[in-house]
Amino acid sequence: MEERMNVVGNSRKVVMIGCGFVGSASAFALMQSGLFSEMVLIDMDHDRAEGEAMDISHGLPFARPMKIYAGDYDDISDASIIIITAGANQKPDETRLDLVQKNTAIMRSIIREIKSRDFGGILLIVSNPVDILTYVALKESGYPANRVIGSGTVLDTGRLKYEVGQHLGVDSRSVHAFIIGEHGDSELAAWSSATVSGLPINDFCELRGHFNHEEATEKIFENVKNSAYEIIEKKRATYYGIAMAVKRICEAIVRDEESILPISSYMNGEYGLEDVVLSMPAVVGANGVEKVIPVPLSDEELGRLQESAETLKNIAKTIE
Repeated sequence: MEERMNVVGNSRKVVMIGCGFVGSASAFALMQSGLFSEMVLIDMDHDRAEGEAMDISHGLPFARPMKIYAGDYDDISDASIIIITAGANQKPDETRLDLVQKNTAIMRSIIREIKSRDFGGILLIVSNPVDILTYVALKESGYPANRVIGSGTVLDTGRLKYEVGQHLGVDSRSVHAFIIGEHGDSELAAWSSATVSGLPINDFCELRGHFNHEEATEKIFENVKNSAYEIIEKKRATYYGIAMAVKRICEAIVRDEESILPISSYMNGEYGLEDVVLSMPAVVGANGVEKVIPVPLSDEELGRLQESAETLKNIAKTIE
C-alpha cells in the first residue's frame, strides 16, 4: 500500500485568519467537529479575536477538550491548515468580483506575514472572490499548487444538492451533482454528469413524476446562483452554510479522506484550462489537492466552463 503522510507534523492545530461573520461561524463549526485540539484566531482587531475565542471556548464543556485562543502570526508555524476568511464584506447589489481590488490588497499583506514564517501546511482561502484570491495566494506564496486551495463551489454544490433534494423529495445526500467554474455569476451546474443514487438525474425526475427537465433544472440552478444575493439582502451576510463547507474541507484534509470535493484549485491543462484557479471536483486529502477529476461535460457545459475561466483570467489581469 502506498505510504501517505501529511505535509506537517501537528495535524491537530488550525489557524483562522479573520474573525468576522464567516471566520467566527467557521471557528464555531470546527470547535464542534472535534477535528482539532488547538485553534488560533487572528484578526486585525485583537479584541474581536479574543472575544470570539472566549465565547466559543465557553461551549467546550458541551463538546470536546480544545485550546482556543487569540494569537498572532508567530503562532502559525506548526499548524496543519491556515484558513483565511479576512476581507471586506460583500454588500447588497455588489458582486463577489466587485470586491477584488480591496480584498487582493488584504490577501497580499496576509500572505507576506505567512511567508515570513516557517509554515508547511495547507492554505485554505475562503475570502471572496475566492478564485481570484486563491490565485493571488498561490502566486504570492510560491507554495506548491496542491497546498493552496479555495473553498470554491463546495457551498454552491451543497445548495444544488439541497435544491434538487427538495424538488424530488429525497435526501440531499443521495444527490451527486456539482457546481463548477467560478464561485460567482459565471458558475455552471454540470447536469450531464448529475445522478441521484446512481440514476441519471432526468431518469430519477421521471420516476418522481417530473418531466419538464429543462425548465426545472434552470429554475434550480437560478435558485442556487442567486441564493447568496438573496440571503445578503435579507440578513446582510451569509456565514452558516460556508462554515459547514469549511468544516467539510478540513475533515477531508485532516482525516486524509481522499474525498472528492469541488474546491478551487490551479488548473494546469485540465479541460484545456491553463494558469487559472477555479472549481472542479478534485480528490482532497492530507496533502491538499491530489488530482482534479475529469467529470464528463457536454459541449455546451465545456464551453461555459471555458467562458468562466476566461472571465476569471480577465479579472486577474486587472490586479497583476
